[in-house]
Amino acid sequence: MAERLNSADTALRARAARVIPGGMWGHLNAANLPEGYPQFFRRAEGCRLWDVDGNQVVDFMCSWGPIVLGHHHPAVDAAARRQAALGSTMNGPAEVMVELAEQLTAMLPAADWCLFEKNGTDATTACVTIARAGTGRRKVLAARGSYHGAAPWCSPSLVGVTAEDRAHIIHYDYGDLASVAAAMAEAGDDLAGVLVAAFRHDMARELEMPTRAFAQGLRALCDARGAALILDDVRAGFRLHLGGSWEAYGVRPDFSAWSKAIANGYALSAVTGAEKWRDAASRVFTTGSFWAEATSMAAALATLRELQRVDGPALMQAMGERLRTGLSMLAARYDVPVRHSGPAQMPLMLFEGDADFRRGNAFCAAALRAGAYFHPKHNMFLSCAHGAADIDRGLEAAEAGFRAVSGM
Repeated sequence: MAERLNSADTALRARAARVIPGGMWGHLNAANLPEGYPQFFRRAEGCRLWDVDGNQVVDFMCSWGPIVLGHHHPAVDAAARRQAALGSTMNGPAEVMVELAEQLTAMLPAADWCLFEKNGTDATTACVTIARAGTGRRKVLAARGSYHGAAPWCSPSLVGVTAEDRAHIIHYDYGDLASVAAAMAEAGDDLAGVLVAAFRHDMARELEMPTRAFAQGLRALCDARGAALILDDVRAGFRLHLGGSWEAYGVRPDFSAWSKAIANGYALSAVTGAEKWRDAASRVFTTGSFWAEATSMAAALATLRELQRVDGPALMQAMGERLRTGLSMLAARYDVPVRHSGPAQMPLMLFEGDADFRRGNAFCAAALRAGAYFHPKHNMFLSCAHGAADIDRGLEAAEAGFRAVSGM
């Protein structure tokens, strides 16, 4: 790829700055990425992205997770078009809502019922609300540093957040059952539930998979206290296991929160839950004008069926391992020590001794110019559209990144 000329991107940023506070919000703000990363994109196909200046890259962020089958997957888009032709946002849901709920409860051993929303924050917030309704208690445990959404009760930012917003959140250390027990003791008889991520994916640190002992111990502690075990599967759901990310550990949560990969880029989230919490879920008031929107539900139904057909987690794992092996070989070739962590489907690569991410940023900027979109400190994402040739093309670009950091 030729040297990036961000003329169209630069012009759009200037226009956006006049009408959007800060020019862009949240995690999508390219100002938080290495120099040269585009803010605006023109199109996407499979695992490729084209920015507004026409530069093409292999996408290893998959829209920060929602793209699980690949951009413009034909079966998903066809299902969405068919439903849109009939109706999408109507006075109530379409038949597809029931079909999707039936699909999810059939796929997920821990699910007896479903609720649908639009964003991951909607889903985690609904889980907390239902847990409080079902127990009549207030306190909820969450791991320090874990991301569960952008509402005041869980936002990683304290700007505009009051102490009262978090008055009933108590923190524990991910993976540490003693820490959980101590937090439960602090909650006393007021413990409604424990919120836990599928794995520890805090940004800018090594990822941490749960141990079987931690997952099963957490289930036992919740059972002993009559508290809900809430699995936040928003980020990892359907990439690690089609039955839920903790199914492999023999642990079934009371509720799970889903979003990102559920509909391959169409806006949807869901809460699934166990039978004992059905009444509480029916009593809480959770709603939204667009929550019964049918086009995204049709897309989700097609997405889940396709993931089952191709065994999506296994496919993504194989390509993720190919990427990780190739990156390790390049790191050795250029004598640049790196650390890999997380599941192969959602990998993270950090550079040794790179506390300020200077090497990570230089690597990503050079790789971007050479044709691959990586991230210096957030876990990346594989999709079912990544084939061996795409991984190898990404590794070619990564070599330019390693050359840039060699000797730094």
